[in-house]
Amino acid sequence: MANSDSWKSQIRYARLAGFMFLFVIAADLLGMSMSEGYTVPGNLAETIHRMIGAELLIRTGLASGFIGSICTVLLAMGLYVAVKPVNGNLALLAFLFRMAEATLGAAQSIFNFALLKLYISPDSLNTVSANQLQVLMNLQSAANSTAMNIAAILFSLGSTIFFFLFFKSTYIPKALSMLGLFASPLVTIVSFASLISPHPSTWLQFGWLPIAGAEFSVGLWLLIKGINHPQQES
Repeated sequence: MANSDSWKSQIRYARLAGFMFLFVIAADLLGMSMSEGYTVPGNLAETIHRMIGAELLIRTGLASGFIGSICTVLLAMGLYVAVKPVNGNLALLAFLFRMAEATLGAAQSIFNFALLKLYISPDSLNTVSANQLQVLMNLQSAANSTAMNIAAILFSLGSTIFFFLFFKSTYIPKALSMLGLFASPLVTIVSFASLISPHPSTWLQFGWLPIAGAEFSVGLWLLIKGINHPQQES
């Protein structure tokens, strides 16, 4: 009975992870599409004008990104419980990497909300010079890029371990596990290249496509099929 209850719990958490895979992807994409694209290079006044006109949209986008960070915790918890029987220590390590990723993402949201308030506040515009605001905008852009790449590295380390544990088990098809094992380290390479290079190539962005496909595919599988019993063939 205990083993049966444990297995049912694994399935429930695996389905939770499947749903969160899809939800986090949607929240992150929605957040980026709503909160980015308002900066006009070399034109601070127009940038601030656009931000003021789209304040609600930008705030909604930032909130969506923050929700994605919160749900990353639930995703990590679901994956941890699902693969813990394969190797508890590695599952915990992967969970901690994903928790670090979520924490950094939440801190980034705080920073972005604070700077948005500064940009669009009339009182701030009266007390902060245009040059100072431009410096802050440049700092925000650099900080966001750096934080995103560091969070991506933490994500990829945790993701690699989780997919490795899936590969060792028969919980999901080996093809899906192998796709994740290929795509996750690729994110580390892309992110380190972006950190090291002052002007990273736009081609690096294509390095995100395999992991997007892997997470979407595994998310659907876990949500719909759950995980296979260890004695079953995937």
